[in-house]
Amino acid sequence: MHILITNDDGVRGPGLLALYQAASKFGQVSVLAPQQNWSGCGHVKTLERPLRVFETSLLDGTPALASDGAPSDCVALAMLGIIPQAIDLVLSGINTSANLGDDATYSGTVMAAMEGMIQGVPAIAFSQDRPRSGVQDFGISACVIDHVLKAFVQDGLPAGVFLNVNVPDLPVSELKGIKMTHQGKRIYHDRLDKKADPRGGTYYWIGGEVPTGEYDANSDIGALADGYASITPLQGDLTAEVKFDWGD
Repeated sequence: MHILITNDDGVRGPGLLALYQAASKFGQVSVLAPQQNWSGCGHVKTLERPLRVFETSLLDGTPALASDGAPSDCVALAMLGIIPQAIDLVLSGINTSANLGDDATYSGTVMAAMEGMIQGVPAIAFSQDRPRSGVQDFGISACVIDHVLKAFVQDGLPAGVFLNVNVPDLPVSELKGIKMTHQGKRIYHDRLDKKADPRGGTYYWIGGEVPTGEYDANSDIGALADGYASITPLQGDLTAEVKFDWGD
């Protein structure tokens, strides 16, 4: 199996190296990731400027490719021929904070997986909740990735579906298990900060407190709160299942 991995934290991100190490047990792994941090970029297709690809390395010296494009650009570039071998699976992450509920639409990590699905390749995004203190340990994510990839090898994924996997930041011994979940509802506490630059011009910074969420034991938000890793199946079809009689 040939696996493409990318992320939105940049090619030198520690989560990308952890994902590479976990995925390498399952086949050949190629890396094409953003040169810089693209957190919060969502689903991007760069059309108004050329994209460049560079040879670089992961934190441990493993050879990799990087692009000045977004995470979804990286997946598209790989699929369109930058990586000549056929790709069987796209993995994105490990993001260094959770991507729960409505976060999925903002997340470069999740939308890179969506780009894989759009290109017709199975895809999975992995995120780990932000650490409570100290340096983030991806050991718990490695265990979850191993479980998820074994299940993928056995069962595959339906066409048009990709997975958003979120892992709590806990010691492996404290993980309650892995749950299939639905997408929860994030609550954002955004704040607009108005500031002046050194030349007197006005600029704005969107800030605020860390998002929270509505608790539902069967949602991705509830699963993480209860000490479980969550697997949420997502799809590209955004059609709402409601009826409107607004036609002619």
